[in-house]
Order: sequence, then structure tokens, then C-alpha cells
Amino acid sequence: MPPVFRFAPSPNGHLHLGHAYSALLNFDRARETGGRLLLRIEDIDATRCRTEYETAIYEDLAWLGIAWETPVRRQSEHFGEYRAALDRLSALGLVYPAFESRAEIARLIAAREADGPWPRDPDGAPLYPGDARSLSAEERERLIVSGAPYALRLDMAAACGRPAGLTWNELGEGGDGERGIVPARPEAWGDVILARKEIPTSYHLSVVVDDALQGVSEIVRGHDLFYATAVHRLLQVLLGLPAPVYRHHPLIRDEAGRKLSKSSRSTGLRELRAAGVAPAAIRQLVGLG
Repeated sequence: MPPVFRFAPSPNGHLHLGHAYSALLNFDRARETGGRLLLRIEDIDATRCRTEYETAIYEDLAWLGIAWETPVRRQSEHFGEYRAALDRLSALGLVYPAFESRAEIARLIAAREADGPWPRDPDGAPLYPGDARSLSAEERERLIVSGAPYALRLDMAAACGRPAGLTWNELGEGGDGERGIVPARPEAWGDVILARKEIPTSYHLSVVVDDALQGVSEIVRGHDLFYATAVHRLLQVLLGLPAPVYRHHPLIRDEAGRKLSKSSRSTGLRELRAAGVAPAAIRQLVGLG
């Protein structure tokens, strides 16, 4: 079977040089290996994603000379598949609703930090500090029926007690230079959110479901997602999904060393194209000349 690659942007802004680098790496790897390249639109966040940005993604990738298979998978059309995966995890007793608002969580963290530093995940965000796991089934049902908003979280301690020796195969280079078989430590992320009341999925859940359903065998993406791979490997094992290999690449940064954002107009592909920059020059700019 030929290897399968994917580029999976979110249509919440215009693409920049960092996106171009990742998309070109996937395209080049597919050509080098005789593999397939898929395009996936990760549009689960209806409040930020826009049709015009999705159209712009197609235009910018075509301008770069990148070809992909059709039809394109749009996550917003597959909520039922994510709900089915969530139901499987719930049946294992690994999911619970947490009802604290963001403001309440911030207050809980501040109270915890009065006694010393509160642990943070690899991205620097504080771990979930609440005690929703201890709510009775009756109290959870009462809050849900009342219409209270909630997030569905993974019981990380219970989930990590199931697989042993969790690892992944890293073909690129991780945050600390890791290559080869890398130990996965999902517990560093705490009780991650898998879905919310209004959205039956999250990035972590949808990405592992999509990759499995689409048969993605090699995932080429940025260093910023290296540590999140531990959560993805855990979910793959819990859901009985195949394990792809991973190739994390360096990020394209601005002059100050910051990760590019979609508001970086100086590195936006549309701005560069309007200025007369050619696709070949984009390859040069990201180091793929």
C-alpha cells in the first residue's frame, strides 16, 4: 500500500509561510514515496471558521503547485463519527462532564497557586484543577438537565492505567531532539477536553479519528504538536486505531523568533502573491529551494 499523507489546515484565517512549509513537505514526501496526499479542512470551530478562508486555502495551495485527492474531508460534516468515538470512550468509563466556566477554572488555579506552582501542560497551560470527577451520577444528570454548559474531559489517570509502554515512531526530530521510538507521556496533559456540550469533538479526538478513517500512515506536522502526540497515541490505543508514524518539522518563525500566526500579514501567502512573489520563491523562503 502506498503511504498516505495529509495537510489539515483550519479555515480561520489566511495561510502563511509556516503553512506553506508544512504543505510542501507533505506534498514532496508524497511524490518521493509514490504516496497519496489528502487535504482535510479542520472546521469544527464554527465561530471562527469562514467559507472565504476555506476557498482561499484551495487557491493558495493550487498557486503553490500542490495537488491533492478529492473529495476534501471537512470535519464539520462528520460530527457523528466523532460522537461514536466519544461514546466508546464513555462506555469504558473514561469520560466525565466538567461544569466549571473558564473564569471559575482561573479562580481555582489562583487558589491552588497560593500554596505553590500549579502544574502546567507542555504548552504551558495550567492542568485542569477541578473535582468534577467526584460528582455523583445524579448530580451530573441534574446539571445537564438544567442546561448548564460543560466540557467532556478524559479521565487521564484511568486512561493511562490501560495501555503499557506507550510510544510512537518519530521520523523527524522532536522538541528535545528525540528521534526513533519516543516514550509517550500523556499524563503531562492532565484531563484534556474531548468535546463540549455544543460541539461533540475537540482537536485531539477529531484528528485521531480522521487519520484512522482516512488511512493516514505518515503524519508530517510542526514541532508545536510534538508533545500532543502523546495524547493522540493514547486515544489511538483506547479506540483500537492504527498507529501512524510521525515526522515533526521545525517551525517557520518571524524576525523576533516567534511562531507565525495568521495575522502575520508580512508572511501571508496572499500578501506575498499580491506582491509578485513566485511559488518557486516561496520554496526558497522556507528553505526548500
